[in-house]
Amino acid sequence: MAEEALAQKEAIFTVVVENDSIGYKGTDQNYTSGIRLGYLDTDFEIPEFAHVVADFMPTFSLNEQTGLFYSLGQNLYTPSEITERPQDPEDRPWAAHLYASMGLVTVTGNHVDELELSLGVVGSAALGEQSQKIVHKYVTPSSPTPKGWSNQLKNEPALLLGWQRRYTDLLSTNFLGFKGSVSPHFGATLGNVYTFANAGFTVKLSPDDGISQDAPIRVRPGLPGTGYFDTPANTWSWFLFAGVDGRAIARNIFLDGNSFTDSHSVDKKYFVADLNAGIAFTYDRYRLSYTAIYRTNEFDGQNDPSVFGALSFGIRF
Repeated sequence: MAEEALAQKEAIFTVVVENDSIGYKGTDQNYTSGIRLGYLDTDFEIPEFAHVVADFMPTFSLNEQTGLFYSLGQNLYTPSEITERPQDPEDRPWAAHLYASMGLVTVTGNHVDELELSLGVVGSAALGEQSQKIVHKYVTPSSPTPKGWSNQLKNEPALLLGWQRRYTDLLSTNFLGFKGSVSPHFGATLGNVYTFANAGFTVKLSPDDGISQDAPIRVRPGLPGTGYFDTPANTWSWFLFAGVDGRAIARNIFLDGNSFTDSHSVDKKYFVADLNAGIAFTYDRYRLSYTAIYRTNEFDGQNDPSVFGALSFGIRF
């Protein structure tokens, strides 16, 4: 994302759906589904609380290229066998996470800082059972009926505070009308849902047309991103991207179980990596993108790594 990107005073609405059915083979296991609605506003008056946050965070600054974003989402996690009512003691817990978040993103020099606060709930109040059964009945009627939601994690408030820095186009080159770039990142997330430190990089290839495009947004613990894009009227563009994000994990409620009450749990892996690759097409004020994600095993005894897809659609207005 170029330095002048967020100086364009516009808003962008994005919806992203992550699901194993648009990944490799739709196994309905591990991280089986996630949806996130995002709204990025670059034309707003910076509220007082944002100045308080910026003063508290020594690495975060406010300027004319600061944006405010909101998100609403739901994630679902299931064991490998969803047609059995009893909980498999060797497999992960049934769990759902429903949340709303608000954050700030700011471009300073050659880097982008993102700060996000998420509040929500884990447990039956997150409506995971209802969501999965509706999808299986009306969207994918050939899918089996999930029967083990009575084993899901108990209701618990969910709190997350995440910070991330990305050095956009830290290394770049132009050749034969194309632009290639490498953008490293690092960050940390704290909360009773996740606590981890992460680092990685993204490689991007696009036409050398000067158009600003940030990576498509993802669902946490994947890189959330801003979803920003700026394409002139009646003009189309595209870019290819691939990357890796490694996480050193101290807590993952979806494997460790509830924080304050007894619940099923498994022995998690303390290091997990996401490998991803995808393509994005932009025309005028619209963008469609697809990302394929390979997530390494998250707990001891996991039979297969998670392979899923992320489909997103954004509109600028």
